[in-house]
Amino acid sequence: MTPFRLGLAALLATFALDQASKLWLYLGTDLVLSQPWRLGPFVDFVVVWNRGVSYGLFQQESGLGRWFLVALSLVAAAALAVWMRRAGSRLLGIALGLIAGGALGNAVDRAAYGAVFDFVHLHAGQWSWYVFNVADAAIVAGVAGLILDSLRPAGRSSASGDPAPPL
Repeated sequence: MTPFRLGLAALLATFALDQASKLWLYLGTDLVLSQPWRLGPFVDFVVVWNRGVSYGLFQQESGLGRWFLVALSLVAAAALAVWMRRAGSRLLGIALGLIAGGALGNAVDRAAYGAVFDFVHLHAGQWSWYVFNVADAAIVAGVAGLILDSLRPAGRSSASGDPAPPL
């Protein structure tokens, strides 16, 4: 399978899993009324509406800020899709697809609800990590894939079997 097709599959799978998990938890359960749900000693499901970007930075309370973030997410996803079309390795294609799918999933939330629905809370004792969703996890995994792909030696073959393009 070509890097672009793998990336497209990653994008579609990320988007579908993200939206399905959010819709099920928000509309198909009573999580909103009965939170937190303890899933284990270090993880809970909670409801957090994030009006900002990563880690809740740049909170947007206005309609203009909301739609700016929607537009920014759509432009980023489109640019990532163009890059994905030109990807020279399977890893790069998948990484870009994960990031684009996550950006689209969170853009849909912003457009529909005015904020992103985050629900996974990791914690240990007094330490607490930010609350995230499937789209956020895919974006982090995609960035890790970009870093790994960039560390490949230029002369080494890519996962697709083609020689890596020169830097």
